[in-house]
Amino acid sequence: MDYLAVNKAAWDKRTKIHVGSKFYDVEGFLKGKSSLQEIELRELNVKGKSLLHLQCHFGLDTLSWAREGADVTGIDLSSTAIEQAQELAKHLEVEAKFICTDVYNTPERVPNQFDIVFTSYGAIAWLPDLDRWAQVVSDCLKAGGQFYMVEFHPLEALFDGYSYFAQQEPDVDDEATYTENCNGETNTVMSWPHPISEVLNALMRAGLELKGYNEFDFSPYDAFAGLQEESVTNPAGEQSCRYFLEHKQQRVPLTYSVSAIKRA
Repeated sequence: MDYLAVNKAAWDKRTKIHVGSKFYDVEGFLKGKSSLQEIELRELNVKGKSLLHLQCHFGLDTLSWAREGADVTGIDLSSTAIEQAQELAKHLEVEAKFICTDVYNTPERVPNQFDIVFTSYGAIAWLPDLDRWAQVVSDCLKAGGQFYMVEFHPLEALFDGYSYFAQQEPDVDDEATYTENCNGETNTVMSWPHPISEVLNALMRAGLELKGYNEFDFSPYDAFAGLQEESVTNPAGEQSCRYFLEHKQQRVPLTYSVSAIKRA
């Protein structure tokens, strides 16, 4: 199976559903609400910097970084998502570039280098080869530039019956999308598990120097079965929700972040 064609078809369809969902809250975003979450807002400073967002979906986080002062470019496999991102940028009159491309072809489609390369929540599971991914990150960074990612913790996958450890063959699932307005339609998707050791080693092999690694006992999204909800005050002084999972009365790690620098 051609994983790019399979996943592009699924995400083209999902985008049309996601744009109208409460989960993504495009209406609130258009009124000024940021789609960024407390972890990345606390850990990443983008003001005055150029930022490349890998696998940006339909651009809410990319445009939120633009609101934080970054000069942004977003790439995504889904042409439907990129078209929606371009429409949002035009509507908001925000300077942003959005390019439809597979992650591995990014250096050819986006030849300039950036101060920051960013990726987040649920992105790397769609990629079969993290060494190629990490080399793309390195190729797209300026010397001294920063890579930052925040992701769902792969340990949670064990509770859903998936492997924690890397495997060559993909998991092939026929599943509906995750937003509350899902109409029940399913699509075939192909994904791969990536343990944290694989992520870190791939980045280091690509010449990046690890500067920070953090794990968190919550998810900013109600994205998994069995999560409990708690309310907290976010960095903007607003109330927001965290979601946590317990196993034998102990919290399970649900997210992690990595910061690395491209050595000169």
